[in-house]
Amino acid sequence: MKDLSAFDLNLLRVFDAVARERHVTRAASRLNLSQPAVSNALNRLRAALGDELFLRAPQGVEPTSLALALMHPVEEMLDRLQETLAATAPFDPATSDRAFTLALSEYAESILAPPLFARLSREAPNILVAIRHADRTNANALLENNEAQLAIAMLGEPTALYTRLRLLPEAFMVLARPGHPALEGELTAERYIAYPHLLHSPNGSRDGAMDRVLRELGHSRRLGAVVAHLSAVPGVLLHTDMLMTLSGRLARQLSAAHGLALRPLPAEVAAATKHTRLSMIFHRRFEADQGHAWLRRLVLALAREVVADCPADGKKASREAD
Repeated sequence: MKDLSAFDLNLLRVFDAVARERHVTRAASRLNLSQPAVSNALNRLRAALGDELFLRAPQGVEPTSLALALMHPVEEMLDRLQETLAATAPFDPATSDRAFTLALSEYAESILAPPLFARLSREAPNILVAIRHADRTNANALLENNEAQLAIAMLGEPTALYTRLRLLPEAFMVLARPGHPALEGELTAERYIAYPHLLHSPNGSRDGAMDRVLRELGHSRRLGAVVAHLSAVPGVLLHTDMLMTLSGRLARQLSAAHGLALRPLPAEVAAATKHTRLSMIFHRRFEADQGHAWLRRLVLALAREVVADCPADGKKASREAD
């Protein structure tokens, strides 16, 4: 079919529902339609496109090659239409039932998620916020594919399609077991790199932010282990001679909860990290979306509260876009 002038675009909602559910009855429930109505719409689509689109399978239906090719463009078109309508609709957090997906680093989640959900429970009880992991390797892809509407992590400069807001200024600290020999006296850069280091890396990377800082200073460190989850950190540090460098806020939490020793970074290393911040990045297509704007303002306000309650370097969170 080459001419869309006679095509009923409402049929695309049916196509999208069946493609997502892979089941006609479940698609009907999703659309609040009867099963015969959905079957009739599919028959009209098949006639218009000259393809079966969905074939019967033991557990429902399976898409044909044409349906597979259409799934992403149709889903994207409907999502963009929904975004446009949402951007112009009045937004009241107290009554809204919108859902947002946030892509957060594990550190950002540990610091921002508790106050965010506490605030939502009081001010927006019907809004759903889902959090998925993000870091510098996947945040841009999540935003580009609309798999997340906000990303918060230690992120680099985005392209012109995105807006970046600086959030929490970061000061880093060193964790180790009590009585660690590196902590006897001043922790110099030489003593800091003389011992193996523990790296937290959910994506398995062996190159952390501190490695880049050390390279710029002409140093390098030896990794003793890489862990995917922060929950493993205390046990590893308490039973080895490894050191670990973390954001001061998170390091203080782990030190207090698990009896770990805590020290500032060596002076020259600390000076090289003084401009490090968490960043919030979002696609510019959401700039006029009232619900998205409300969520952005809420996150910025919570970041300022975190700085006030637990300052990293004595500075306030910036509200400027880069």
